[in-house]
Amino acid sequence: MPELNQNPVVHVVDDDAAFRRSLVFLLESLGWPVVAHASAAEFLAACPVPPADFGCLVLDIRMPGMNGLELQQTLRARGWTPAVVFMTGHGDVELAVQAMKQGAFDFLEKPFRDQALLDTVAAAVRHGSAERITTQKRAQAQSLLERLTPREREVARLVAIGQPNKQVARELAISEKTVHVHRQHVMEKVEVGSAAELARLMLRVDPRALD
Repeated sequence: MPELNQNPVVHVVDDDAAFRRSLVFLLESLGWPVVAHASAAEFLAACPVPPADFGCLVLDIRMPGMNGLELQQTLRARGWTPAVVFMTGHGDVELAVQAMKQGAFDFLEKPFRDQALLDTVAAAVRHGSAERITTQKRAQAQSLLERLTPREREVARLVAIGQPNKQVARELAISEKTVHVHRQHVMEKVEVGSAAELARLMLRVDPRALD
């Protein structure tokens, strides 16, 4: 599994040049690497795919052209759900709530305190890092489970829910010896040593896998 970047970059998107510069200065004063974008289109051009060093997105909700909410929706449509901190003006609470429902991490109403922004960005970066770890673990587990044949998947599910070989054999109408062979192959292919580890692996891919 690749290691997460230890110096995540904060991306700021705001059409107000003076305000954008002040945000960059504030964030950089605490050591965050920052990349500023004057519009949603500029951000999309710079980041067509999620950068490996991405930390979080600090995003103005109202901008000419594509607004912040539309940018968030565009990223979601591309399968990218970054940690987003929206900046909203007075009266934009309804838009902010909509953004939160669509997965935004948080929003700050202008004018906000410097410390409030710094604290929220730090929390958003931590959240994004945790999400990436989860995604990486899920992808790794999926890759291991894809090594199994359809019959091995059947055996794996029954073993993972705690059924002994005899019961698995009866349910699948195969011999207990065959179950034993399949079980060994499953454990070797997915690189686990117990039914509990197998269950954990399967649930990592799909929380309903053992229902």
